[in-house]
Amino acid sequence: MSEHVLPAEEPVRFIAPIIQDNLTGWGPCEMPEQFRDMPYQPFSKGDRLGKISDWTVIQDKKYQNKYASQFGAGSSYAYYHDEDESTFHLVDTTRIQKPPYQRGRARGQRGRGARGARTPGGMTTLSKQRDRKMGKRWGQRGAPMKIRDASVTVRPTWVTIEDMDFPRLAKLSLPGIKEGEDIACCGTLEYYDKAYDRVNVKHEKALQRIDRIFHTVTTTDDPVIRRLSKTTGTVYATDTILATIMCCTRSNYSWDIVIEKIGDKLFFDKRDNTEFDLLTVNETSVEPPTDDGNSINSPRNLALEATFINHNFSQQVLKSGPNEPKFKFPEPNPFVSEEEGEVASVGYRYRKWNLNNGVVLVARCEHDAVMQGPQNETQFLTIKALNEWDSKLANGVEWRQKLDTQRGAVLANELRNNSCKLAKWTVQVSTMCNK
Repeated sequence: MSEHVLPAEEPVRFIAPIIQDNLTGWGPCEMPEQFRDMPYQPFSKGDRLGKISDWTVIQDKKYQNKYASQFGAGSSYAYYHDEDESTFHLVDTTRIQKPPYQRGRARGQRGRGARGARTPGGMTTLSKQRDRKMGKRWGQRGAPMKIRDASVTVRPTWVTIEDMDFPRLAKLSLPGIKEGEDIACCGTLEYYDKAYDRVNVKHEKALQRIDRIFHTVTTTDDPVIRRLSKTTGTVYATDTILATIMCCTRSNYSWDIVIEKIGDKLFFDKRDNTEFDLLTVNETSVEPPTDDGNSINSPRNLALEATFINHNFSQQVLKSGPNEPKFKFPEPNPFVSEEEGEVASVGYRYRKWNLNNGVVLVARCEHDAVMQGPQNETQFLTIKALNEWDSKLANGVEWRQKLDTQRGAVLANELRNNSCKLAKWTVQVSTMCNK
């Protein structure tokens, strides 16, 4: 009986390659031995050497003739740059004066929509933000489209409830909704001065600084809504939040709101320390303001200016003397404190709508002033102001030349450049109308 002994297998050994450490530059310090006797491959001065390695010569037959040298067919050393040059575009940053019939053509805006996400804490965030794809997106005139940052960072721990694109949102409707009903009215309003109806370019009035306090209280911080939520409604919001949601298909800037569910009730809130209450300027223009940091014409600085103008103008056009009459709602302003100074003329109507299926919406709506109508009836007003900025940068018309003779042209230009802002103002006014 014979016995065979198998030889022991030798362990596989890893031989580390020799790496040259170049402390003064890039590349090897000396010629490696395996390349020392390799013949030199000549090339023409007209050949363009642009890449160290390009595997498309092997993987894609479309580029099989890309490396063709005059010193030898099939060489991998000569490189022709023709294919890459066909994709190169020279961008001209100078302004192009368009003829009047081309003004107002909106660029295609794809990839926008509203998104709802639930946070681990139970809150729901509804946000509208632009699609942030990698690389540059090019508009009709060859200029790179602005990729704006989202108003809130969507965290990976949030659970997506549903994505809604703009075509779906545009088709939504609630037929058969009855008129809104006032359930509480608060605040004090001053009367509008009709002398401002006669202001024009020749008889102008300078904008005055009115030192009054404006409150922008969110939904859950409103004491009246807290009181009403115990007996009335299932969904609560402000007219500003509702208008922003309803006009989201017109907006280009990112925004978000927070939806908090308490029991079977929903509260729509704006996020703290955001620009939600600022008025945008030329948001829907073909050439919106560019973000140049501290420039006076940056989107944020223009929004601050427009908000400042609206606050002061809405109070300047009122009869605010100590002996002037005022209109008072049954309840006082719920946001006034003893430590504050003079509060702006404002009235709040808390209204409810039955949206069917057990959904009752309660919203806080605002008035700015009152006036006497033709039949001596009391009419409630919402006062807003459009403001002009650099007409050359805004791609608009000069107001001083057109405002008295062609007011329609000025309004048409503003309707095009500020479509979202004007739509939101219209929605806010409609929340206070029964018809």
